[in-house]
Amino acid sequence: MNKLKIKDFSVSQHNFELVYNANLDLYQTRPIPENLGFYYESEDYISHTDAKTSLIDKLYQAVKKITIKSKTSLLYSITTKSKASVLDIGCGTGSFLEALKNKSWNVIGAEPNQGAKSKAEEKGIDCVSKTNEIGQKFDIITMWHVLEHVPDLEAQFNEFKRLLKLNGKIVIAVPNFKSYDASFYGKFWAAYDVPRHLWHFSENAISKLADEYHFKLIQTKPMCFDAFYVSLLSEKYKYKKVNYFRAFAVGCLSNLKAIKNTEFSSKIYILEAKN
Repeated sequence: MNKLKIKDFSVSQHNFELVYNANLDLYQTRPIPENLGFYYESEDYISHTDAKTSLIDKLYQAVKKITIKSKTSLLYSITTKSKASVLDIGCGTGSFLEALKNKSWNVIGAEPNQGAKSKAEEKGIDCVSKTNEIGQKFDIITMWHVLEHVPDLEAQFNEFKRLLKLNGKIVIAVPNFKSYDASFYGKFWAAYDVPRHLWHFSENAISKLADEYHFKLIQTKPMCFDAFYVSLLSEKYKYKKVNYFRAFAVGCLSNLKAIKNTEFSSKIYILEAKN
């Protein structure tokens, strides 16, 4: 399908279209609201809080602790430096950078949401609102579920070039619209998350974008927990209540199918500049 109609279930209940770009093998959200910040103003937008109110919140925060360990391990595996410099773009409340800082890494966060930025700063993280406030270069730049929020992909990839050291790495994690959980829940798939998610990627899309802006995709990794969390939210949107057993089953099936076809619910992509 070249177009999908998707509803914003979490904030406004407004409808948006996803328009397929065949050249890049991705979907684009249309229209992009002029007041995009309004769509982030919700207590339910969990990446901007450390909330543990609902059961889903508590599950998210519990899994976050596990994923932070796996993220830090990943960074150790892609650099020879024991204390590399890291810029986390869209750092949220700064928990990931806090874990790196506790290991004596040199870290800076960028976070436009002032509430989340304040929480990161309370954890002792140096944080800016926009990356254009940063003059130094980094060994690693990370974007954990952030690239899908960026209005201008060309500007973002040019910013990568400006901020990345020679032989540096970029780590990008994004949802994958070709996953089984995406096909199962269809227009209710929570990872569409319009209009906050402006782009909806496939692995092919990331590879093509990397090539277009003179980076190369050197490694991919699955984010297996995402299939379960996204399925829990999708249950709520599709059936008005959460069937934990079905969500768990869909998450399991999505991961099992992805072992063969690599189409995990979310994937991590590691890029480096071409020589």
